[in-house]
Amino acid sequence: MTVTTEAPLVEMTHISKSYGGVRAVDDVSITLSCGESLGILGHNGAGKSTLIKILSGAVDRDTGEILMDGKPVKISSPRDARDHGIETIYQNLALADNLDAVGNLFLGRELTVAGLFRNRRAMEAAALDVVHRVNPKFSEIREPVRNLSGGQRQSIAIARALHFNARVVIMDEPTAALGPAETQMFKELVLRLKAENIGVVLISHDIHDVFELADRLVVMADGKVIGTRTTKQVTKDEVLKMIIMGLAGAMPGSEFAEGPSAN
Repeated sequence: MTVTTEAPLVEMTHISKSYGGVRAVDDVSITLSCGESLGILGHNGAGKSTLIKILSGAVDRDTGEILMDGKPVKISSPRDARDHGIETIYQNLALADNLDAVGNLFLGRELTVAGLFRNRRAMEAAALDVVHRVNPKFSEIREPVRNLSGGQRQSIAIARALHFNARVVIMDEPTAALGPAETQMFKELVLRLKAENIGVVLISHDIHDVFELADRLVVMADGKVIGTRTTKQVTKDEVLKMIIMGLAGAMPGSEFAEGPSAN
């Protein structure tokens, strides 16, 4: 019998980044599969944000390799990342407050007629379609985003990523500005993204939300991955202890050994 294994959607192998004498990311390796949600946890300064900025092209790595579908890719700018289907939704969402959903969705990439005139009707139809993929209850696509709730604004940012064929969606503190009802809608959105075979990376300080949303958890401390675990096989207390103590041994069954060689 022949056994075949599908390459992960994304592999980051032996990634390092230093700022002066400080190792912000130190020989880190992680993977993300199609249709998987990966939670990356750790205190401020753990290295998780720098790692994700490397994947999103905002920061150049010093060493290491990034692969997609098992093939090395060059990601040295946000444009490179987008060209490979990697979209990042930062906590500030990077929206233009004076524009509506349509304007934000197509900002700089407007649909035109004969290459001269903006095709507002086609953009509105496309915007409504993709926004409903994200949030079926949201239809105020002509309202300036300054007047919208945190969840509605987030829906526009994510819809923009999906419209341009994202394969990986990275979300930085995705529930920080959301109320309970919008947080629940966000959780349903993550399930829909996974059902579309999109890989989701969640960066958060909120262990409770990440625990519900992530299939796997990666804990970082001092620039290193100190443990990774399937969410169903670990408790919140074990992960919290690991974050606080910064020790791989604090999480039984970790795929990594203790100490610096764990990466």
